[in-house]
Amino acid sequence: MSTKYIFVTGGVTSSLGKGILSASLAKLLQARGFSVTIQKLDPYINVDPGTLNPYEHGECYVTEDGAETDLDLGHYERFLNIPTSQANNVTTGRIYQSVINKERRGDYLGKTVQIIPHITDEIKRNIKYLGNKYKFDFVITEIGGTVGDIESLPYIESVRQLKWELGQSAQVIHLTLVPYLNASGELKTKPTQHSVKSLLEIGVQPDILVLRTEHHLSDDLKKKVALFCNVKENAVVQSIDVSTIYEVPLKMKEEKLDETVLHKFGMPVEKEPELKAWNNFLLRHKNPKTEVDIALIGKYVELHDAYKSIAESFIHAGAVNECKVNLHFIHSEEISRRNVHDELKNYKGIVVAPGFGHRGIRGKIEATRYARENNIPFLGICLGMQMAVIEFARNVLGFSGADSTEMNEVTKYPVIDLMEEQKGITNMGGTMRLGLFACEISTESKMHEAYKKELIHERHRHRYEFNNKFLNNFEKAGMTATGFNPDSGLVEAVELKNHPWFIGVQFHPEYSSTVLNPSPLFSAFVKACIENC
Repeated sequence: MSTKYIFVTGGVTSSLGKGILSASLAKLLQARGFSVTIQKLDPYINVDPGTLNPYEHGECYVTEDGAETDLDLGHYERFLNIPTSQANNVTTGRIYQSVINKERRGDYLGKTVQIIPHITDEIKRNIKYLGNKYKFDFVITEIGGTVGDIESLPYIESVRQLKWELGQSAQVIHLTLVPYLNASGELKTKPTQHSVKSLLEIGVQPDILVLRTEHHLSDDLKKKVALFCNVKENAVVQSIDVSTIYEVPLKMKEEKLDETVLHKFGMPVEKEPELKAWNNFLLRHKNPKTEVDIALIGKYVELHDAYKSIAESFIHAGAVNECKVNLHFIHSEEISRRNVHDELKNYKGIVVAPGFGHRGIRGKIEATRYARENNIPFLGICLGMQMAVIEFARNVLGFSGADSTEMNEVTKYPVIDLMEEQKGITNMGGTMRLGLFACEISTESKMHEAYKKELIHERHRHRYEFNNKFLNNFEKAGMTATGFNPDSGLVEAVELKNHPWFIGVQFHPEYSSTVLNPSPLFSAFVKACIENC
């Protein structure tokens, strides 16, 4: 069959959950046997989120092919259990960069380059790329921002053109808010009506409305919305708040969203979605036999989205262990040698999170020392591994002032140093060690116990690495390298010999954790934390 295109737009307010809605619909269609992918169109002018502060845009998610992307791609992968790529995240910056490069090459034969048709044509080319190249049955495209935003107008115009060009092969789902006013005790539909009106003014008629709500919507309210917004009653779908995002596919199934989509495409609804494994995961997640408190030490903890993949990985790992993981976000700037015991004494496991820059480094090092000296299960991710190396060098090896050259370029003991291929690089965007790389694991290690493999592949995002000049010093003192890149010899993982569970990894295991394939490393870490209770 020819590829069907579904566009998901948002109205009234941001953060309604377009990404979760897109992933949930995709999950239901996938569970019916269709091949599905999802892409995100972001209206900001950055070429990618790689240079954005997490406070600006949350976590930067990395794909297997090394693309730095929006965090919604993490949701797509966690729900669908299939990898995304650079093609699944398109920004206005990339669109304009491509058009300007074509103009400089003379591709437009001297024509005046304009928003329409040149920018919109480039947007449409990117939207159809996944369907044309990989022949997916469905391509779901989430449009970032809300209808009415100036930045989003070229994307909405492109959707209008594609709906006209693709005919019955394209649909628009519009997600809006139905707020509840406590003072009057009423659910109000007017914001939805105005949001749809804004879409209609641009020339786009939504096919399905999904109404985000905190309270159940009556049939009369749905009929009212259908009447004022020019959609059928069965195309008005309730999306009520749930305790976990992983319930949303089941709620959308109850609302028959996937059936409505198929009917509108003129496709038969032949069987129920196969969701047995998904339901088993939810059963374990919602009915834990134990619980454990784990501290996450980071410098962006005010914004939990900065560590979104880590938090979701603990949900997956918790379900594996039938355990509720209570993840506590602790600001590394608030930890010192003086108060570290009081701050961390109640936790059964400590995670030192990834990041960049000087801020909060001392607190991360103190948290690492506390975990090492008190036999608390420890997981250091990327910068977290580097902190473990620096702490060990200073406090065990006696290398006074040992540091990373990211923090101190003239340190006498550069135990963490800039990667050789990074020297001379001046541009920051997309120039780190990015994407999927191999790691050979020592068979006599906690890493091997977790992965049960001698060769794994995990994703990376870093410029600095363990300095192999000091490897013998570390291994003689009890910190061993248990993971190496087979091509470069880069140390990918370190462990402590005389510790119940202490692992630092240069890669990001959280990026590869999904509902159906939880990260083995997170699962092993949670198990160790339970045993520490």
